Amino acid sequence: MRVLIIEDDERLARSIQQLLNEQDIPSDISFDGEEGLEYARVGEYDVIVLDVMLPGINGFEIVKRLRSENINTPTLILSAKDAIDDKVFGLNQGADDYMSKPFNTTELIARIRALTRRKNEILPEEIQVGDLTLNQNPHYLFCGNKRLQLGAKEYQICEILMMNPKQLFSKETLINKIWGLDSDAEENNVEAYISFIRKKLNFLNTNVSIKTVRKSGYHLEVNKD
Repeated sequence: MRVLIIEDDERLARSIQQLLNEQDIPSDISFDGEEGLEYARVGEYDVIVLDVMLPGINGFEIVKRLRSENINTPTLILSAKDAIDDKVFGLNQGADDYMSKPFNTTELIARIRALTRRKNEILPEEIQVGDLTLNQNPHYLFCGNKRLQLGAKEYQICEILMMNPKQLFSKETLINKIWGLDSDAEENNVEAYISFIRKKLNFLNTNVSIKTVRKSGYHLEVNKD
């Protein structure tokens, strides 16, 4: 699980991040609406927690834009705007939950976990491309009567590529989605994991392969022969 916090009150944002750290939940912080929107677009997050009153773009507009771009990451608005009209408006923009400040920390964690469970229920148990099947739990790749277990990052890369088989993903995008925007991971980390996955695909003798587009990134290709 990874959470994006979009909150311009630095002290509060750091407090929420510390609260998540105590629950072994990694998180990234943005103090600006424009930057937070970009984080949400390129990062791989399980939940977004955001304020309404933000510099650049307000929280309502962030949620609206994400939903218009078919980015359906579960979103919890955390705001001092506690009028019923504000809550209804936020939910109608596409937010999944709304909490008023001040808030109970135990309740916040419970709501974040509930949103994560909801996201996992939406994800398909299996993703299939060509003759290759990715199982969500446990993390296995299947082809015919062969199967291999994947490590956590191998699974994340396979999930991203197989959910969007025709899309090209740059190394930078994969780093942001899997390791996080503030990570020290480098392009050679991505190259290493792609190499591991390719070896597993070869072992499975699947008709699916990972193609490299020079200076652009990776995408899946299905050999129809």
